[in-house]
Amino acid sequence: MHRLVLAALLALTGAGAPVTAQPIDYAAERAAIGRYQDADQRLQDVGWQLAAANAPYCPRVVPGIGLQLQDMASYGVPAIARAALGLTRDFAVQTAARGSPAARAGVFTRNREIVRLERFDPNHWPAGSAMDWQRLVKAHDHVEAMLTEHGGITIGFADGAEARVQPVPVCATRFELMGEGRKAVADGSRVVIGMGFPAFDYPEEEVFAALVAHELAHNVLGHDAWLDRNGRSARNVRRIEREADRLVPWLLANAGYDPAAAVTFMTRWGSAHDAGLKLRRTHEGWDERAEAMAAELPAVRAWLTAEGQADWAQQFRREINPAESAARTGRR
Repeated sequence: MHRLVLAALLALTGAGAPVTAQPIDYAAERAAIGRYQDADQRLQDVGWQLAAANAPYCPRVVPGIGLQLQDMASYGVPAIARAALGLTRDFAVQTAARGSPAARAGVFTRNREIVRLERFDPNHWPAGSAMDWQRLVKAHDHVEAMLTEHGGITIGFADGAEARVQPVPVCATRFELMGEGRKAVADGSRVVIGMGFPAFDYPEEEVFAALVAHELAHNVLGHDAWLDRNGRSARNVRRIEREADRLVPWLLANAGYDPAAAVTFMTRWGSAHDAGLKLRRTHEGWDERAEAMAAELPAVRAWLTAEGQADWAQQFRREINPAESAARTGRR
């Protein structure tokens, strides 16, 4: 999946075509990268808000600072990407999620060149050919490891400055933008959303957040692992999709969004895009899905009024038994 996320950036740097004598429009390349970064910023802002606010209830949390890096090696033509952004090396800031420790530090500006992640310069790590996504994954893994082992990380910039950042606990999910495509998926550890997904066109942040919350719900409820154990039949997929839908208002409420935005999202997206027998085999109709979300609102609002937070870890009714296994129950 990482390959799909980053390979889509081909279009931003000459579509992978051989470099020729034809002049390169660096302003156009820079603008294309900027559009991708704008969309990624929106995803990271919302993802961080959901993951940080719901950390008290997630079964697994990790330390996070809300920093998203970029590596020129992941572009189709790294040299063009470097020139378009005015970089001399490969690693730079991609985004700092709003409200995160990285954003509060005030130094992680977009495209600021990075030369050190604690003791290591990621620019010195070997890179493969163009569109090498592994090195960027390694860099993010290294940041998380330093936060876990040392309770913080010192990041050095090409201009000689450095910043020490301490993490906060967040739900164990990374948010990744795919440069093309109209899909939104969750794989247990990541939420991946294509730039072409219709929700990117919704002006209201909370309605876009409902999409992100649905995918996050799959991860925090352990759906991918449950399907691995119990089979990915249409019946099982319908069960976990309904459960994810129903958790969305709880996740939104804890992050400060109107929980009713879940119903707004499903109504707006579903009435325009929920069609076709293939989708209906694994999902209920959009109107049924919206009704299931709306049915959660009284409980969510009651908990907000009484406690200020919606404790879904204790109060949310599960559709599945997360410990269930087809091997034990004899089902296939």
